[in-house]
Amino acid sequence: MASMDVPADMPKRAQTAQAAAVRATPAPVLTWVTLALMTTASVASLRAAPTMAVYGLACVFLYLVPAIVFLLPTALVSAELASGWNGGVYRWVSEGLSKPLGFLAVWCQFAMTIFYYPSLLAFVASTIAYVIDPSLASNGLYTAIVIMVLYWTGVWVSSRGTKALAGLSSWGLIIGTLVPGTILVVLGIVFLGQGNPSAAPMTADHLLPQWTGLASLVLIVNNFLSYSGMEMNAVHVSSLKDPAKEYPKSMFLAMGLVLLIFILPALAISWVVPADQTSLTAGVMQAFNAFFSYFHIGWMTPIAAVMLVAASLGGMLTWLAGPSKGLLEISRSEGYLPPYLQKLNKYGIQQNILVTQGLVTTVIALMYALIPNVSSVYWIFSTITTQVYLIVYLLMFAAAVRLRKTQPDHPRGYRVPALRLICTVGLLSSLAALAIGFVPPSQFGGSSVLSYVLFIGGGLVVLGLLIPYAFLKFRKPGWRSAEAAAGEGSAS
Repeated sequence: MASMDVPADMPKRAQTAQAAAVRATPAPVLTWVTLALMTTASVASLRAAPTMAVYGLACVFLYLVPAIVFLLPTALVSAELASGWNGGVYRWVSEGLSKPLGFLAVWCQFAMTIFYYPSLLAFVASTIAYVIDPSLASNGLYTAIVIMVLYWTGVWVSSRGTKALAGLSSWGLIIGTLVPGTILVVLGIVFLGQGNPSAAPMTADHLLPQWTGLASLVLIVNNFLSYSGMEMNAVHVSSLKDPAKEYPKSMFLAMGLVLLIFILPALAISWVVPADQTSLTAGVMQAFNAFFSYFHIGWMTPIAAVMLVAASLGGMLTWLAGPSKGLLEISRSEGYLPPYLQKLNKYGIQQNILVTQGLVTTVIALMYALIPNVSSVYWIFSTITTQVYLIVYLLMFAAAVRLRKTQPDHPRGYRVPALRLICTVGLLSSLAALAIGFVPPSQFGGSSVLSYVLFIGGGLVVLGLLIPYAFLKFRKPGWRSAEAAAGEGSAS
């Protein structure tokens, strides 16, 4: 796709012609199945399985409850909004609430990835280390190097365009999540079928988790993070042949795949790895290693690691494309970001936004090299990610209710039954997760509660509120793209 940057010294007629040519350029067409795979790749992975595997059979309950009160409302509401309004979460919140709040929503969707990438790539680093040298998993310098190399490689791939990205992220999901997840579950079933005892009890008495106080709920917050992202690829809805019908189908397929990917591998890990020996970062590889050793196919352990890495990188590529594209589109039309960040490369990709974000990601990656406890950094970054992203959902649910009231006759390809009830459940769930996120997990028992709360709260306020407020406060009329300004002038 041609760049949408229009030189300031180009004659007005030529500017209009170039802008029209860009608008006439056909968008790449995605099938609804491909979009479902992209969505699943951005939401689901085996990375979260060890966290819930420690609960054994109770992990089913701990996954289903957030799915009912958060994943289901998110999928249903985003399906209705995307089938009626193109442009993703910014357009939805702008139409339902206000443009500044729409910018806040798309900013938080984008900003959460600043902490998401380091935590995701730290998992990749631990997976690779498990094959090379397990001691490297706790080496901060090694982790930092892996994060920086993989992130900048992802930026290069993303800058090549959406078509290449869609193929890589979809195949990353299939090769790195669906296939190894299926292998893990099948080997687990065979393992139990041969009469081997499960490491975790599988009786009805263990369907519900044991209550150990409020701190035990903190792990559930990561389930909200695991389920977040269902709405992100709505920015690609215009690339579907029939968005009104195909996007809801894509959402429901993705939702089913997400549940299967989360629940079944977590159970398989609990069958073979005792809870007190499960690593929250390398637990998946522990399970693969145990199964492969039992079945005398240990040579498959490195292959499984490569497959897991492929899935994580596919998910990262999807996240690189979605939120930054939404931020770009609103910034070009409303002038929320400086012109430098609005520039596109020859493929029509927001490369300057990705590079600027990469500089921040690099700084965060260096923290892994400077802070001794890699697990603590991983957990704190994951929590800040969740907190910032929950703002998006609070705004999205509120906007959906107001749009149904203010624009009841607006064409929608799909309408959520009992929308107000669904949105209320989603709002309350998001608020509960936001509050629980400030409770230190049991792993931080020896640390200062106040410092933990201040760090999480500070990250939420600065990243999720102060920075977008500064952009809104100091934006200039000249920051709007020439195409947007010309369109407004011709309309008037």
